[in-house]
Amino acid sequence: MANIATGLDQFVQEYWKRFRGQSLGLLANQASVDHNLQNAKDVISSLLPGQLKITFGPQHGFTGEDQDNMVETEDYVDPALHIPAISLYGKKTDRISHFLDTIDILVIDLQDVGTRVYTFISTMLFCLKEAAKAGKRVLLLDRPNPLGGVIVEGNLLRPEFYSLVGPFALPMRHGMTMGELANLFIDAFQIDCELTVLPLKGWFRHMLWKDTGLRWVMPSPNMPLSETAQVYPGQVIWEGTNISEGRGTCRPFEIFGAPFINPFVIKKQLASEDMEGCYLQEYYFRPTFNKWKNERCGGFMIHVIDPITYRPYRTSLALLTIIKKTYGDEFTWRKPPYEYDFERFPIDLISGDSSIRLALEEGKESKELIADYIQELEGFLEFRKPYLIYKE
Repeated sequence: MANIATGLDQFVQEYWKRFRGQSLGLLANQASVDHNLQNAKDVISSLLPGQLKITFGPQHGFTGEDQDNMVETEDYVDPALHIPAISLYGKKTDRISHFLDTIDILVIDLQDVGTRVYTFISTMLFCLKEAAKAGKRVLLLDRPNPLGGVIVEGNLLRPEFYSLVGPFALPMRHGMTMGELANLFIDAFQIDCELTVLPLKGWFRHMLWKDTGLRWVMPSPNMPLSETAQVYPGQVIWEGTNISEGRGTCRPFEIFGAPFINPFVIKKQLASEDMEGCYLQEYYFRPTFNKWKNERCGGFMIHVIDPITYRPYRTSLALLTIIKKTYGDEFTWRKPPYEYDFERFPIDLISGDSSIRLALEEGKESKELIADYIQELEGFLEFRKPYLIYKE
């Protein structure tokens, strides 16, 4: 098992000494822990007593208690440190500009899950822009991409679909760490910000979460396991439909379905290549909240057998195509709002391109959609090279 040191672990070793006498703000959450599972706020305040002046939380809050999308966390005073804990999600995001005057440096320590729609990426980008306007330095403590850094998947988001779930032309599975994305954003958006990325030690691009030896701490309420992150780049598309993505079960995103689905009928129509690297177990469940609450749903539980050959976006896109064709009368696209966008189809924001929804409505096969974006991915792999920190 690898001996990985996160950016926070590196900070603890010697780096913290550079910040004596300076006021710090921290954007983090409950998954921002060191190898001893101590939260970043406690680590920083212990090493630099009295210098941490404020904490900021992304979606779901600094302590990760808020369950769903478009649920804003209330501000509070940290009961141990007696400093403000401020939400930077949704309508509250732009408030950071009011608090930057109280600090010298903004520290960012967030565990991403390797998927473009995860809103932590957008929150980081916004903070970089605001820090530049305020003339504040940013220290980013890097963490592993749980999906590794080699494989990328999905179409590139179109600029006209920039949103909270897609701030830049990334594929769904981007294969970059938060530190690498920060480097890319600084350049792409010409952000005049003094950014320092404190990198991981011992992490290589081929490593998945299981290879790191790190303990998984839920970065959000519906990301309970590293296995959830493995399926998420595909399974998140159900959020743009009336199919349950498994919220209200103990294994969200791995479990999915709807009352009108017969999983045995769907499975017979799937091509073997669409199920490569995974096993689709026919599954029935009754969500305790969210879509189809308390109703019996038919669907599947995805078991990832080989994470190297498994392609979550390909598998979920194939399932979406077949379910839509089979249950055209019952299947519907989710209507706005979605993540504070009140006009565009949620599925277009998630996929990053309305042409996918339109192609499915025209009856196209998922194979055709995949073929359309393969060349785009090759271009993206070249584009991202200057911003990569870690070797394969």
